Amino acid sequence: MLKKLDEHRFLIPKSFRDGMTVEGLIYANEELIKAIEQDQTMMQVANVATLPGLVGRSLAMPDAHQGYGFAIGGVAASDYQKGVVSAGGVGFDINCGVRLLTSELGLHEVKPKLDALLNQMFRDIPCGTGRKGIIGGLGAGQLDDVLENGAQWAIRNGYGTDIDLHHIEEGGKIPHADPNQVSKRAKERGRGQLGTLGSGNHFAEVQYVAEVFNEEAASLFGLREGRVVVLIHTGSRGLGHQVCTDYLEIMQDAMRKYNIKLVDRQLACVPIQSPEGAHYLGAMAAAANFAFANRQMITHWTREAFARVLGKGDLKIVYDVCHNIAKRETHKVGGEMRDVLVHRKGATRAFPKHSPEIPKDYFEVGQPVLIPGSMGTCSYVLVGTEKAMEETFGSSCHGAGRSKSRHAAKKEITAERLIESLREKGIHVRGASKSGLTEENPNAYKDVSQVVDVVHDAGIAKKVAKLVPIGVIKG
Repeated sequence: MLKKLDEHRFLIPKSFRDGMTVEGLIYANEELIKAIEQDQTMMQVANVATLPGLVGRSLAMPDAHQGYGFAIGGVAASDYQKGVVSAGGVGFDINCGVRLLTSELGLHEVKPKLDALLNQMFRDIPCGTGRKGIIGGLGAGQLDDVLENGAQWAIRNGYGTDIDLHHIEEGGKIPHADPNQVSKRAKERGRGQLGTLGSGNHFAEVQYVAEVFNEEAASLFGLREGRVVVLIHTGSRGLGHQVCTDYLEIMQDAMRKYNIKLVDRQLACVPIQSPEGAHYLGAMAAAANFAFANRQMITHWTREAFARVLGKGDLKIVYDVCHNIAKRETHKVGGEMRDVLVHRKGATRAFPKHSPEIPKDYFEVGQPVLIPGSMGTCSYVLVGTEKAMEETFGSSCHGAGRSKSRHAAKKEITAERLIESLREKGIHVRGASKSGLTEENPNAYKDVSQVVDVVHDAGIAKKVAKLVPIGVIKG
């Protein structure tokens, strides 16, 4: 049933399953499509194509794998007036995202003090499941301020400067956030977790620029070969997870009222224009702002660690992108401009040059697209393209994508052997738990270079630089 359109695009026709109102499209090569066919990803892409009010196509990026309702690596857009919003189309870790910092330090300056730097970062950045933040529990009014203002709250409270905001998606603050729509339980879970890395696939990595593919963009981004950078990957912690949990239940109950029938109850959704839709979007924006503030505070402590150990803490933000988010945007669909809500679940916005939403200093090259690999492999910086606007609602992949479950990954290698094997590659690791490390065994992920080559060759994002890790902090 899958139709190969070219070397990087595989079409799921509307005849694939009953109820599809739009086609599905998967970006992959021959090897990656075989991996994608091993789980329910293809069926999930088709299931999403049955949602009311969907426009364009239901999409999956080359890092796609099975998720809750929507595949992770999925992109779908609903008509803003007539379509639906789905909590599963954003995911549990709302605004899980990546931030890249660049330094003026060369690899030769950092390597001799790498262990001291990692030890300092590990002390300064709380990591691990349920770990509390350095600032302690926030008062109710303070937490609502965070949920409304995101990274702007963090900067107002001394965790950075206003210039940082220029290189964060949405200026570090999603508009129309409504803390009143975030449950008491969600707030309790998040209250003590601001400024924490968390567990799972979240990390802070010290890396260096190993290769540059686009000199113009790399120069504007402050990326030069041999330059040391830091990549931070985390999200909205327990608060965002609870927001998703709460609204999945609300949406499942509300669907009866709106006579919405689904092929998979995990796709629970409500009309965007309904009270429940508005409440979810307000809560989702609030959780996204919590994540922006979270990454901003981790940035501050990373800068302090660099200053303390290396004497240079002036790390500049290259960019900060959301991975799990639903955003109101305008896109051309079927030859006409449409007001849509774009769900990106494990996908990165990839807007081209001259887009009004991207930083002014990047206006002539495009938005940075940050693609982390696993802790034993490389990561990439790309830029968005016009092709992405034409085909993917301005979206690209977000990482390597899992190929094995966490349970399977843990059985493959001991933490001690994993740390030893990474050190043999020149990668030093600090982890909050042994199981947390083995779950993130690099062999549990797809080849990030293959994933990036697909989006590059398909033209939906173009390679700028390759980053290689030398030090990893894991939850």
